[in-house]
Amino acid sequence: MALDSLKWGYIRIITGTILGGILGFYVMHRVEVAYKEKMNERLKQYESELKEKEKLNQLEDSI
Repeated sequence: MALDSLKWGYIRIITGTILGGILGFYVMHRVEVAYKEKMNERLKQYESELKEKEKLNQLEDSI
């Protein structure tokens, strides 16, 4: 009886550890993907603003 309870406890701990690791990996993966997308959007916006500033500088230089 005590051995069955001990065995069941080990199974629960191992299963919880594995499932927790999988869940943690998935969550961190999703966070990383979302962060990279946000940074790419910011980079595109920065590049477009930089191009606009360059165009304005070229117009000012030509005047």
